[in-house]
Amino acid sequence: MSTLLHLDASARRTSISREVSAAFADAWRAENPEGGYLYRDLAANPVPFIGEAWTELCDAVLALDSTDLDRLPELVRTPAQVEAWAIVAPLLAELLAADVILIGTPMYNYSIPASLKAWLDQITFPRMSLGHRRFVVTTARGGAYSPGAPKAAFDYQERFLRDFFAGHFAVHDNVFVNVELANSRQDPLMATRRGEHDASYAAAIDTARNLAKEY
Repeated sequence: MSTLLHLDASARRTSISREVSAAFADAWRAENPEGGYLYRDLAANPVPFIGEAWTELCDAVLALDSTDLDRLPELVRTPAQVEAWAIVAPLLAELLAADVILIGTPMYNYSIPASLKAWLDQITFPRMSLGHRRFVVTTARGGAYSPGAPKAAFDYQERFLRDFFAGHFAVHDNVFVNVELANSRQDPLMATRRGEHDASYAAAIDTARNLAKEY
């Protein structure tokens, strides 16, 4: 039985990245009625930033020279580390229970929201491998960042996450479903590109639903 961990990071309650991630999640749950489903809203319930006690846990993991995350609880020693572990433990348990990790995220200032970065920081430890797990990321971007677009080089959202998943988790099976030109909904200067955005949005919804059938 597979389990889906679904994360949303948009500060907007109604957002494009949430809508596309929901399209994937709904289709996945329909295809996997016996599967597990975990949901976390990183904007509504933000994960705290890491502190010094968390870095001490990282140092202890490095000293183990091991990737055995099951040994993490035995490394907790001080009261501050107990507090840090109380934050990490449920987040890490959700991640390790999942076979598919679905992340809905907007692009903020060419990159990811701080809420998503905080989650990544909390659940990432040295020499960590997530093995068979796969990531699906649904994104919304105000402008156009696809290959060949004038601002393609400014895309530190997909590029960062791809590198992060591969570099930290050794996971290369990552799929991104991007909606471009979202700002054409609000910005009069981009109104002429609304048709392109609508097409991108419709394609992303279809892609997300179809992709869920494969996962």
